[in-house]
Amino acid sequence: MKDLLRIADLTAGDLARLLRLTAWFADNPYGSEGLLRHRTVVLYFAKPSTRTRVSTETAVVRLGGTPISVGPGELQLGRGETIADTARVLSSYASAIVIRTFADAEVRELAAAAEIPVVNALTDGHHPLQAIADLFTLQERFTTLRGRRIAYVGAGNNVTHSLMEAAALSGMDIAVATPPGYEPADDVVAFTAEEIERHGGRLLLTHDPAEAVKEASAVYTDVWLSMGDPGEERERRAADLRPYRVDAGLMAQARDDAVFLHCLPAHRGEEVSADVIDGPRSAVFRQAANRLPVAQAVLYALLQGLLEGAR
Repeated sequence: MKDLLRIADLTAGDLARLLRLTAWFADNPYGSEGLLRHRTVVLYFAKPSTRTRVSTETAVVRLGGTPISVGPGELQLGRGETIADTARVLSSYASAIVIRTFADAEVRELAAAAEIPVVNALTDGHHPLQAIADLFTLQERFTTLRGRRIAYVGAGNNVTHSLMEAAALSGMDIAVATPPGYEPADDVVAFTAEEIERHGGRLLLTHDPAEAVKEASAVYTDVWLSMGDPGEERERRAADLRPYRVDAGLMAQARDDAVFLHCLPAHRGEEVSADVIDGPRSAVFRQAANRLPVAQAVLYALLQGLLEGAR
């Protein structure tokens, strides 16, 4: 397996291996600092980034390499050079490419032409690095994932998609509560249903937040307005999603030991109340911190050829 473009690219064994590597890098942050010695990794960000950019740059440094971060105005892509040509050129300079952009098709095109590993650092459809960090955070808290329920409440989006795919591969139960018209993508639902059956979990798609969080060990939400959504949609989306706000009342319907998760950035008073995200059940900052060892684990695994790949 050369690239990580979505969680569905992984086998269940691959995901388990990445979680073990993440745990190792969390305990040994400089344990493989020779892997990228005298080598570079290109980080291309067409969207703003805090956690992904800083964690990935730091991961490259901790692996002994030099990160080169660029945006759309700093490459010839902005003047019409093709994605394929850019991929071929970067392959002659760097050891890997980490890309955050809009269309998933762009990342697939880049990976197809590149001779080096390509990592999806967020697209409109998927956010695999985040999902691995989510599961690792829960594994730290509960030791085992199998049989635990994670409930996602809000609009189906890239975070939802990767979370569903990761939960399915890990044997977790996944419950997703969205307003009508905000459901996750059909291909993600199909993959999740197939892998849930294979690995022993359960899938629930509902429009009822209370039904989703019942018996959940984690309650997860995301911002109401995603990257790339036009501003004029804010009022409509806010009205549709207001009943899906995670507050103390909703958290009370989950398990007593349930934690709150959010990929950040968060808008207190919109998708989550301040008393929840800043309260004792919130694991969001541990979740954010775990993005660093996850980035190390993914780069290490791809560069060392440790992942089989699902297909």
